Amino acid sequence: MKNRIIYPLLGILFLSLTAFSFHKFYMGVFQVNYAAEKKMIQITSRIFIDDLNNGIEKKYHKKSFIGTSKETQEDIELLKKYLSENFTIKINGQSKPITFLSKEVEADDVLVCYSRIKDVDKFKTIEISNTILVDWNGEQQNITHITAFGTKKSVLFTESSRKELLKY
Repeated sequence: MKNRIIYPLLGILFLSLTAFSFHKFYMGVFQVNYAAEKKMIQITSRIFIDDLNNGIEKKYHKKSFIGTSKETQEDIELLKKYLSENFTIKINGQSKPITFLSKEVEADDVLVCYSRIKDVDKFKTIEISNTILVDWNGEQQNITHITAFGTKKSVLFTESSRKELLKY
């Protein structure tokens, strides 16, 4: 009789504990630094490679192999297009073009992208829109750290919070 109760309880306990270990973590980390001496905003993006490829495939209906040995020049162009459409910055209300510089693979599963905005004088507001992978996965979260004028601010972008205006 005890076994009829104990075994199902142990099964439920096991399933509830292991369910958490199989759940994937969907997070991108972005660093936006204002380098006043260079009149430049430097952007570093860290995104999981498999999620990025899945998001690009969903958006453009093309299989991509960014950050893998199968990567092509077309994949890199899709990456640039995806980043430019899903990560934008306005300075004092004016959209600024972001220039993609390079990328590298970190820890075998994270793509690190380097970008910049040139000719940025002192500003009062910066508006960031970050929808990287949010349309692909509602659980995606993008933490963005902004450093300017000696202060650091952090913003969390999610499916319901895609844009933030910061005042300096």
